[in-house]
Amino acid sequence: MLAIRAGEQPVRRVCARDETRRTVVRLVSSRTRKQRLAIGAVAVLGLGGLSVIQALPASAAAGCSVTYSVTGSWNNGFQGNIVIRNVGDAWTSWNLTFSFANGQRVSQGWGGRFTQSGTQVTVANESWNGSVANGASVNPGFIGSHSGTNTNPTSFAVNGVACTGSPVTSNPTSAPPTSRPPTSAPPTSQPPTSQPPTSNPPTTGPPGQRVDNPYAGGRGYVNPEWKAKVEGVSGGSRISSNPTAVWIDRIAAIEGTAGSQSNGPMGVEDHLLEAVRQGASYIQFVIYNLPGRDCSALASNGELGPTEIDRYKTAYIDPISVYQNDARFRSVRIINIVEIDSLPNLITNVSGRPSAKPMCDTMKANGNYQAGIAYALQKLGAIPNVYNYIDAGHHGWLGWDDNFRPTAQLIADTVRLSGSVNNVHGFISNTANYGALVEPYITVNDTTRPSKWIDWNRYNDETSFVQAFRQEMVTQGMPSNIGMLIDTSRNGWGGAARPTGPVTTGTLDEQINGSKVDRRLHKGNWCNQSGAGIGERPRANPGPSGIDAYVWIKPPGESDGSSRLIDNPDGKGFDRMCDPTYTGNVLNGNNLSGALPDAPISGAFFPAQVTQLMQNAYPAL
Repeated sequence: MLAIRAGEQPVRRVCARDETRRTVVRLVSSRTRKQRLAIGAVAVLGLGGLSVIQALPASAAAGCSVTYSVTGSWNNGFQGNIVIRNVGDAWTSWNLTFSFANGQRVSQGWGGRFTQSGTQVTVANESWNGSVANGASVNPGFIGSHSGTNTNPTSFAVNGVACTGSPVTSNPTSAPPTSRPPTSAPPTSQPPTSQPPTSNPPTTGPPGQRVDNPYAGGRGYVNPEWKAKVEGVSGGSRISSNPTAVWIDRIAAIEGTAGSQSNGPMGVEDHLLEAVRQGASYIQFVIYNLPGRDCSALASNGELGPTEIDRYKTAYIDPISVYQNDARFRSVRIINIVEIDSLPNLITNVSGRPSAKPMCDTMKANGNYQAGIAYALQKLGAIPNVYNYIDAGHHGWLGWDDNFRPTAQLIADTVRLSGSVNNVHGFISNTANYGALVEPYITVNDTTRPSKWIDWNRYNDETSFVQAFRQEMVTQGMPSNIGMLIDTSRNGWGGAARPTGPVTTGTLDEQINGSKVDRRLHKGNWCNQSGAGIGERPRANPGPSGIDAYVWIKPPGESDGSSRLIDNPDGKGFDRMCDPTYTGNVLNGNNLSGALPDAPISGAFFPAQVTQLMQNAYPAL
């Protein structure tokens, strides 16, 4: 057995972002209208509500009334709702100010642009909701945190005028919206305006009871942001209607990240609203923001430090759960791909392994990978229409005996830490990677395992790996009907270079290299691989036993990392494995990286890559 194995490293790298913590936090809401849970008429408030309504002389030219309420709470976090009503002359823009009494902090906002300095919060209108007629209302909301008492603010002002006004007694000519922007069209990048109102959750559709396979019996959500980018490339319309996952890879992505080179301005709620509008049966999210994320990587390290487990829970998982638990979205099956590049690192990249990394030792010692994933499974798994699939690496990472069972045991222990094995619905392999679905011309046996390509691994493709891994997870105590997914977005390896039969002459390595479908120089090569192609299209129940679906979790055309160091506002790093001139290291057999040139930062759209992926698609487009 070779002493050094490329498989003992995670060989996929994906999106990464950094968030800078400041005393004054500017929170840019997503451009799409933000709608939260209905609070009923402003004059009737439940527990946690506060109405500030006083008399105002009828002749006043300016006036406002504000209703503030807490619509949800969890640990040290809460969701706030604000209804601002104009009881004076029409506004062409508005600016609300108020102060917290107990040091509360706003972390995300919608329906307005939130800033906070000390205790004072300012909310300015968005471009689409600045005009407010007499008698009309606007409805911003936010996610906040508190460390003790959470007293509601009692004093508000709009445009410098104290909100002491009583609601107007006459109705405007046309009924004002209670929580939606004006009828004039919002920016074209937003979902269409035919979205369900917040006052009445959908009454049709499944009641939220789980099914055995969430991918079966319907069509998946098509991300309009990715679709628009792909259709800007020649021939892109051939793949643009396939469902892909939405990556929540930083806290700011929950509400949308306008101006980012990676995620677009749509946030979690925006995508869920658009899924309802599309009539999609399921939508896929990638939960990807653990403390000390991807501890062995350079291009995909996360925004949270290794000890920030509390922030991961309250500022990341809790707000996601609020959106996913919204009754408006009960008709959609919400599928979460939970924390790729995480738990296997605690087996393969710790002290005593050739690919050991100090950060992986840190994360194993502090337990925050397991604690974070267990919390996510528990919180999201309690929602009746949510399905959690945990990342299980891929065959070129975990296929060796000393990686395979220990990783399965670690994952099973983490699931049990969540409180119930029913919090996980299955596992996924090959996320954002290039491992072939099937290697039809190579049999793994005692004759072929010593080859440099197989390197004593027991598996040489994803299908054989996931079937074996599924059975191992059942052995470790997972339910017998547990399902598997395979990411086939970039593992087709078609085109002229695809072999049409086995090579049976030459040395063992020459035979294996000539017969293999996966055309990478080494399985340790993971970044923007030259020659790759679109794989099987997403579909449920594709045939092999135990596999729920083939999926596109990594949207085709999204870069794995930049070919050179590029300054960027997203804090993306640079990994030499994305440099096509890099001659490699012991972990990839000192081979060239095989990366495409001129790649942008990870997560940014890469037209040259998606063009090649379409050219080399297998099955062909």
